[in-house]
Amino acid sequence: MDAGPAPIDEDDPSYVGALARGLAVIRAFDVGRESLTLADVAKMTALPRATVRRSLLTLQALGYVATDGKQFRLTPRILSLGYAYLASTPMTRVLQPALEAVSERTHESCSACTLDGPEIVYVARAATRRIMSVGLAVGSRLPAFCTSMGRILLAAETPERARAILADSERKPFTPHTVTDVSALLEILAGVRQAGYCLVDQELEVGLRSIAVPVRNSAGQVVAAMNVSAQAGRVSPDHLKGVALPILRDQAESLRASLVA
Repeated sequence: MDAGPAPIDEDDPSYVGALARGLAVIRAFDVGRESLTLADVAKMTALPRATVRRSLLTLQALGYVATDGKQFRLTPRILSLGYAYLASTPMTRVLQPALEAVSERTHESCSACTLDGPEIVYVARAATRRIMSVGLAVGSRLPAFCTSMGRILLAAETPERARAILADSERKPFTPHTVTDVSALLEILAGVRQAGYCLVDQELEVGLRSIAVPVRNSAGQVVAAMNVSAQAGRVSPDHLKGVALPILRDQAESLRASLVA
């Protein structure tokens, strides 16, 4: 996958520290952390309380944060930041019909994501039922190292880049089946590159299986991954490979012409 120009670092004169700190404050809010005190945000971001206070008050003035005087929470206006991405890229609009077609034919949930550092970010989803303990939606994030779509996207990177991402990842064992060793993961990625798909069996959550394929643009570059997820008690690995995989591959291939490089 083409990484593009190297990003600047914090020492670069063009780096705006205040903006970076403000975004860190926004990212402190998440599922289970809907309302936070100033002290909570300071602890989670490792930023000085004075810096956090200025950021929160600025975000409040701009309408992105509300407070009762003690607890802070994000407002619906924050959605405009995410919508700006969805509105500015054709990928979500192109992917959604394909995901719905896969979901209709397999009767399982189908999702698409991109890679953001050590995590995958959901950019489109067609869900038939809730199969995970945590609900997933566009914008949800999961670790890349133990997910089928994450491994597809890591396999699209150079081995050196994939190793660096894995080394920097918090590779905690989510289940007894989770592979966390970097060398073992690199071997898995090599197999994914060769096979052109990835099956993950209960590594993220017990009872959850998923199979994923790469989504390529018109130039053949991997720009996303799409998967089918199912309950392990209902759907065997052989069923995913025999039934879901061909459907995923057909739909992924049909997207190439629409995803212009």
